Amino acid sequence: MAEDISYSNGHQRFRYRSAAIIIEEGAICFMSSPTEDYHYSVGGAVQFGETTEEAVLREVMEETGQQYEIDRLVCLHENFFSNSSGVLRGLDCHEICLYYLMKPKGKQFQNQIGIERVHWIPVQELEAHQVFPNFIPQILNELDMKTQHIITKNGEQKN
Repeated sequence: MAEDISYSNGHQRFRYRSAAIIIEEGAICFMSSPTEDYHYSVGGAVQFGETTEEAVLREVMEETGQQYEIDRLVCLHENFFSNSSGVLRGLDCHEICLYYLMKPKGKQFQNQIGIERVHWIPVQELEAHQVFPNFIPQILNELDMKTQHIITKNGEQKN
């Protein structure tokens, strides 16, 4: 089995990630975990020798049990953050993530694999929820534009 492209050096951590934006019936699919107080995008680490497209399709299947097709790449996100809770507690993190819009199937699904759970948040209600990445509403308003490059440092967007 291939290894994730992720490493730690002391209190620093780097991860190369691929994630999906799945929209069905006016809502976006997010994941949640009982150990976190927010919702996060479907996705995960790219494995050595794997393309980001292969990674996002694998991660969607692993996390949701659903097969989806990629529509297109919508965003490259460089994310620099420090975490005060969870498994990344006390680490300075540097993450590069490619976000892919998935082709809709027309129907929401429900699933829970392991401790993670699928949540559908209506697009109009996104701002009322703590979701990561927090720029998803911006991306949704600009889907017809070219691929975006977003840089976030400690929660502040720099682009």
